[in-house]
Amino acid sequence: MKRSNVYFLVLVVMGLVLMLFGAGCAKKQMVKEGPVMEKPAVAEQAPTQPSADAEKDKAIAEAAAKAKAEEAARAEQMARERAKAEEEARAREAAAKAEKEASQFDDIHFAYDKYDLDTEARAILDMVAKRLNAHPGYVVLIEGNCDERGSIEYNIALGQRRADAAMKYLVDLGVDKSRISTVSYGKERPLDPEHNEEAWAKNRRDRFVVTIKK
Repeated sequence: MKRSNVYFLVLVVMGLVLMLFGAGCAKKQMVKEGPVMEKPAVAEQAPTQPSADAEKDKAIAEAAAKAKAEEAARAEQMARERAKAEEEARAREAAAKAEKEASQFDDIHFAYDKYDLDTEARAILDMVAKRLNAHPGYVVLIEGNCDERGSIEYNIALGQRRADAAMKYLVDLGVDKSRISTVSYGKERPLDPEHNEEAWAKNRRDRFVVTIKK
């Protein structure tokens, strides 16, 4: 066989070998490059600690709630104080009105050098007794007075007899004696300072000071 033919045969054999080797490598490569299964995505876990912004928002919300509660408490306190002040003002007004009504009685008058109660005096004392009996909290001071004639000592005694006469009448009408007090000013507190019969008639009197017992 010629040498050229031998070379040709060797080349053919080597070509077949290379073709067979290449086919095997391609097969292996195809197996290796098969579809790759992706791993299932793992759910992202929520952070266990709140973020700084969340903490800040929470602090702001708590501060706002506290401020609102404090404002409501202050408003409630002011409302209570205002209601209390109004109630006290009404009570003072009612007490002043009652005090004024209680003391609105005419004086009773006496004849010269006398302490007897006339019809007009008894009518006034009837009203005083009615007021006192209707209001157990009221007390009365009876002030006995005289005109300027006579000595100081004599008029003090006469003024006391006039106050005592009025007190006895009230007690007879059911007023507790402990709610009545008396005093005599004699001629020291004249209602009219003039020196005549008209002034003297005004000054011979019992004055009633009715007040609310404290």
